[in-house]
Amino acid sequence: MNDYHFIKDQDPAVYQALMGEEERERIGIELIPSENYVSRAVREANSSVFTNKYSEGYPGRRYYGGQEFTDQIETIASTRAKELFNAGYVNVQPLGGAAANVATYFALLAPGETVLGMDLSHGGHLTHGHPTTAVNKVFNFVRYKMKDVDTGEIDYDQLRQLAHEHKPKVILAGFSAYSRELDYSQFVKIAKEVGAYTVADVAHIAGLIAGGVAKNPFTFGFDVMTTTTHKTLRGPRGGMIMVRENEELAKRIDKAVFPGMQGGPHMHTVAAKAVAFGEALTPAFKLYAKQILKNAKAMERVFKQEGIRLLAGGTDNHLLLADVYSSLGITGQAAETALDAVGITLNKNMIADDQRSALDPSGIRFGTPAMTTRGMQEKEAVALAEIMIATLRSIDDSTKKAELRKKVNTLCLSFPVPERFV
Repeated sequence: MNDYHFIKDQDPAVYQALMGEEERERIGIELIPSENYVSRAVREANSSVFTNKYSEGYPGRRYYGGQEFTDQIETIASTRAKELFNAGYVNVQPLGGAAANVATYFALLAPGETVLGMDLSHGGHLTHGHPTTAVNKVFNFVRYKMKDVDTGEIDYDQLRQLAHEHKPKVILAGFSAYSRELDYSQFVKIAKEVGAYTVADVAHIAGLIAGGVAKNPFTFGFDVMTTTTHKTLRGPRGGMIMVRENEELAKRIDKAVFPGMQGGPHMHTVAAKAVAFGEALTPAFKLYAKQILKNAKAMERVFKQEGIRLLAGGTDNHLLLADVYSSLGITGQAAETALDAVGITLNKNMIADDQRSALDPSGIRFGTPAMTTRGMQEKEAVALAEIMIATLRSIDDSTKKAELRKKVNTLCLSFPVPERFV
């Protein structure tokens, strides 16, 4: 991937860690749904001279001089994002998805006002108001759940009831471990009934939306979308906030990001976002997005055939959530550790209303964005699913796991991470 000549000469300890990570990614496979491999062009932009520059403010309205090229980069990034997501206004400065969510709350809410969002154990995200987060101390969060955890159906009757009872200022659609598509029209209808803003956190599915294989909440009248720029969008680690058409709302969000939440944006990351958005506008990216879904369905079929319980009954997107505790009698932590030993990286995850702790839950979460980036298709998705299940059924058999690791390594070496995607 990189040569790292200067680091090798100057800092051997850091160089060794870099080379270790290069090798780990080369011979193993990333199945964490929120992770991906980026192109060489994105990495070059992310390590560029823009890291040297402070750029508080926005294009044409900066607080420091020397902004000719930072303005160009930020304008390119926002213009491309508008085209990708059919947005009227875009802020590309948030440092991450969490920062984007928090800035959006402060733009739309006064302290003490209410957000109605998805429960964490039913697929939501920490920043949707989990009790351990700082925003939970500032705003009031009420949580809705799935009606049926075996189909993934959201309880829209409960959502409407909670909305009328609590009068939220924001109704939030979005998730980090939910494998079905949401009915965005229901959210908009309920929000209109109680006078709430609609916000969609599309961090996990942004690339699927950009690729035309997942619904765009703006099409149904959502006010705001927040997202990360990595995951399925295959860009650098960062965040973004998009507004459908309300200029006054966009101004409030800009002020919430800067100076409200952040100082100088990371312009090297903004440059890398611009490159990634350019890649996402190509026909090749649409094919990539379609293949992500095909690969996820292929893995779903194997897990179902082998009798492994899948939350929501399967997937409509890039991820799956498996209940390994009830299906195989092992915890999510034990499963994560065993799979890591054979070169398959995924994460332990709580299932709906899990009776186990977040650090040792009942489930595992995995997905197909990164494997699809490497060029793997349904055949390879099936092979990986079979290796995963074989590993989990031989969790204490070191000889068997060594054999399975060789299979993973051989498969991965046959599908190296490409340097360019366009």
